[in-house]
Amino acid sequence: MRTKRLVTLVAALLAIILVPTAAQAAPATWSPPANLVTPLAQVWQHQEQTYNNGNLYGFRNYGWDQIMANRGYINYCVRWDSTATVTAAQRDQIHAALARQHKKWMDELVGHNAWPYGDVPVRVVGWAVRNRSQLQWTDTSVDIYVNDIRENAPQCSVPCGRFFNQNGSYPNCPGGYARHYDQSLWLTDGFGGGAGGDWGQRMGREYFMNNINTANMHILLHEIGHTWGLDDFYDWTPTGVSNFIMRAGSSTSITEFDAWMLRDWWRHLKSRYGY
Repeated sequence: MRTKRLVTLVAALLAIILVPTAAQAAPATWSPPANLVTPLAQVWQHQEQTYNNGNLYGFRNYGWDQIMANRGYINYCVRWDSTATVTAAQRDQIHAALARQHKKWMDELVGHNAWPYGDVPVRVVGWAVRNRSQLQWTDTSVDIYVNDIRENAPQCSVPCGRFFNQNGSYPNCPGGYARHYDQSLWLTDGFGGGAGGDWGQRMGREYFMNNINTANMHILLHEIGHTWGLDDFYDWTPTGVSNFIMRAGSSTSITEFDAWMLRDWWRHLKSRYGY
């Protein structure tokens, strides 16, 4: 009996040590570790000098603006830039994978510096495809857009897209505000690397599907970082840091430095939302 209890106790302790907990509260105040103060200041100064021709604060379609306009959620369109078919199960797996990766960024804000949300749900409201027969479901859980082509890829309705309607009004969207989309998850056959911005994220369809159950989908995590405004670091590295998700190829997960860069954006932008 004693041995059995000991084994049970060890297993419980290992579970606590090895399994990361979700949505642990971030530091309540702007209080980065001493070793990150200088690189964080360097990053923010660089962004102020280089973003939007020096108009970092004037841009109004960061991920922050989208969440605040929605009062706490993000809507997505999936641009299926592929010849492959998609089952209903795969559709739901894609949504779940996107939501898990998005949550990893949002968890870094929970409880921090008046951030108002404990959770930011991701909703997939539309799919864009070249041929309806590629989508192997008949339910109406998402809107479907067929052969509406832009940038040589299927897209969801322009009147429903935040990128095209940045005043937050969607008078010509068939489903109204509830069916608008803030970002696109653009999955392209044979696409190498990734791209990201206020419009959403793009990467290879094969990469996404092959890593759909991976704990950290590092290309997607990196590109989501851009949607929040975080910079690339191809041509310079802040003092004292070298391995972090926004420095492509140096990390496969969000690091402490990434988290504090995200919080720095909130620190500088929160007043525009009344916080």
